[in-house]
Amino acid sequence: MNYNWNLMIFFQPNPLGTGTYLDTLLSGLVVTLETALLAWFIALVTGAVVGVMRTLPSQRANWVGFAYVEFFRNIPILVQLFLWFFVLPEFLPKSAGLWLKHLPNAPFWTAAIGIGFFMSARIAVQLQAGISSLPRGQRQAATALGLTTVQGYRYVLLPIAFRIILPPLTSEFLSTIKNTSVAITIGLLELTGEARSMQEFSFQVFEAFTAATILYLLVNVVVVIGMRVLERYVAIPGYVTGK
Repeated sequence: MNYNWNLMIFFQPNPLGTGTYLDTLLSGLVVTLETALLAWFIALVTGAVVGVMRTLPSQRANWVGFAYVEFFRNIPILVQLFLWFFVLPEFLPKSAGLWLKHLPNAPFWTAAIGIGFFMSARIAVQLQAGISSLPRGQRQAATALGLTTVQGYRYVLLPIAFRIILPPLTSEFLSTIKNTSVAITIGLLELTGEARSMQEFSFQVFEAFTAATILYLLVNVVVVIGMRVLERYVAIPGYVTGK
């Protein structure tokens, strides 16, 4: 198969008049990063709460955390986005449903929230493993110091647990970035969506998706390097070994 690469296509104006095709891909990259960062914030906050619930002595809290994780972890992310975007408005009162349907930039908010909740279940499991790996003496020492349960988690258990699970958290953040590509199915023009748009307008399919692949790889490399630097900076001797 002979294919004539046309790398100059990136510098040709796109049909929408918003710049070149390269500008189109870069704007999609910005949307990808914005979606991933908001989803990651939701995932970290929600996952931390659920992860703590799964380690509390309360049986009720354990069951709530277990149900949350099993629900969001076992439903494919694509199905969850469809449920959030197409199904949820139909189950709400008419006024609330119409508000959701006409929400400005609804695909962006749906993707960020849906991916955030999906990833939060994974982070909850990671955090539970990190807390469970700590010696029992850590919790006992917090109790001996007169700390409440909340204070014990805040000042003793969570700071160490998050440092222990930093390497797997890096993988989860990378997965969050890659999962934003699924949002094309609900109309979000992130990097994959813009690459597909470029391919449809210019018929340069290999150039469009090769460029998108390179941009994804560059972002992932930056994230991995940044997280490794952070891992070395917060490493605790005996718990985390910087490499």
